[in-house]
Amino acid sequence: MLLPKRVKRRKQFRGRMSGKALRGNKITYGEYGIVAMEPSWITSNQIEAARIAMTRYIKRGGQVWIKIFPDKPITEKPAGTRMGSGKGTPEYWVAVVKPGRVMFEIAGVSEEVAREALRLAMNKLPIKCKIVTRLEQEKESDKNEN
Repeated sequence: MLLPKRVKRRKQFRGRMSGKALRGNKITYGEYGIVAMEPSWITSNQIEAARIAMTRYIKRGGQVWIKIFPDKPITEKPAGTRMGSGKGTPEYWVAVVKPGRVMFEIAGVSEEVAREALRLAMNKLPIKCKIVTRLEQEKESDKNEN
């Protein structure tokens, strides 16, 4: 499970997830990737489950990159606690994902294997995603520039 080694502050505000991802919206390392289609919090457990699904399917071939990191602590109060008496204790960590964010990348395997591995990983995530290739993204960016 991913989580920060140290943080400056133990508790954080919940924040907003409006708008599109401005950073991390391009495939930089691999050939294929999973792109988020809607905003959400992705927990460290969900990231780990997706990673395991991919690496098991590609059977130690290829390489997987995780492009999101859960650095936001989410607090919960114990069940049966009365209202008030402050904020709860940090229970788990999430990565804030906005639409357009590339979450996972894969390379070093054939297209069919990569697509199936990414599909299995997408099933572990709580949001709608799509599989994109580096070539598709480059063609799109060329179209937008002209």
